Amino acid sequence: MDDAEQARLRPHPLDTLPIGPVDRQSAGEPDAGWRFLFSRAAQQTEAASAGAAARAPADGSRAARLRTANAQLVVANDRLRAAVADLERHQYIQDALTTAAASGGGESGIAAALHAVSGFPVAVEDRFGNALAWAGPGRPQRYPSPSPRRQAELLAEARRTPGPLRSQDRLIALAQPCDEVLGVVALIDPERRADPHHVFALEHAAVVLAIELAHQRDLAEAELRLRGDLVADLLAGTGTESAHSRAAALGHDLRGPHQILVVRWQGAHDADVVPAVERAARLCQIDALVAVRTGLVVLVAARPAAWGRVHRWSELQHALTDLLRGTEGCIGVGGVRETPSELPRSYAEALHALAIVERSQAQGLTTFDELGVLRLLFTTDDTRGVRQFVRDWLGELIDYDTAKRTELVTTLSQYYDSGCNYDATATALHIHRSTLRYRLKRIRELTGHDLGAVDGRLNLQVATRAWHVLQGSS
Repeated sequence: MDDAEQARLRPHPLDTLPIGPVDRQSAGEPDAGWRFLFSRAAQQTEAASAGAAARAPADGSRAARLRTANAQLVVANDRLRAAVADLERHQYIQDALTTAAASGGGESGIAAALHAVSGFPVAVEDRFGNALAWAGPGRPQRYPSPSPRRQAELLAEARRTPGPLRSQDRLIALAQPCDEVLGVVALIDPERRADPHHVFALEHAAVVLAIELAHQRDLAEAELRLRGDLVADLLAGTGTESAHSRAAALGHDLRGPHQILVVRWQGAHDADVVPAVERAARLCQIDALVAVRTGLVVLVAARPAAWGRVHRWSELQHALTDLLRGTEGCIGVGGVRETPSELPRSYAEALHALAIVERSQAQGLTTFDELGVLRLLFTTDDTRGVRQFVRDWLGELIDYDTAKRTELVTTLSQYYDSGCNYDATATALHIHRSTLRYRLKRIRELTGHDLGAVDGRLNLQVATRAWHVLQGSS
């Protein structure tokens, strides 16, 4: 038997402990073996107690850390839910606005979509401050028109401001592809209730509007090139065989009476004048092909049947003046022609009428048909002969009006326009009949002419008409 087997069979010291209670008095003091066993048991008990004591604080720290982690997890979950909700809301806003633009609703569709997702009234304007669309309640009966200077200052401030700009009761964002401002979209928010979600919707609407306006401009430029080619052919008298079909492809019916208008607007770029002319024509219910030619904006305009023999082109001039605020221009109108082959003549007449009003150094509108006998006078670019004619017949009256601040030339002109009728003339001039009688007497004295004589009357009336044209007030 080896040593290992002997050790295995040797009894363990604990196996030799007596069974049952021990009487210490009868047993006496523990021997060395018992003291050894008691010492080992005490050491193990102390170690166990120390381990338990050491483990207790560790368990408490772990629980505290666990509670902290749980609280942080709750906060993170709340933030995650809020972020998901924000993403879903932003996705809804983007989908609504993108769908509105893709559906072909244009500015009105974008305004309606922004109103639907924000709840605020929405205004869409061009860069001049003119209304393009409105959605929601409270649209002004007369849309406010800011001054050009104020509008330029507002756009400059908005371009400098990161994010939408607060302007009185409106929160505005620019539709600005690259560096060019094409339009403005605004939330009407007088109570300042717009939150970050509304700001996000406004900014995205501005992006969508910029894309829409840029697309419209690209289409307009392409159409303008096609119209320019057609108008150039019409004014030159070429391509008349296909004129009807080419015009129809551009949405214009070239059949029926047409006439040519030429527009020159000082202080404004063609890029601004052309859309303004197109919009003014729509406002006046005028169907026209608009193109740019040699520094002019040319309209091949269908004469509205409702006008009859009375023209209302001054309405177009007033509308254009309102749209291009801060600038002034002139319009010349040619005669009415029945076929495209006759339009070159109307174009020449329009240029002639424009030259007359421009040489008068005034702003306004002149129609060739109204020039009457003055067509014979204004046959060259040199108006010295016309001015001399006016001077010969009205010089004394002009000098007297200038010195005395009277209106004798105007009185004489109205007298002839009223058929030499005293009552009609006095009513038109808003003066008393006796005042008119005195003025006509003074005119006879200054000029030495008999106002009723056939020759004198013809020359005086023509002179007053020429004077009006030279003053730009025909």
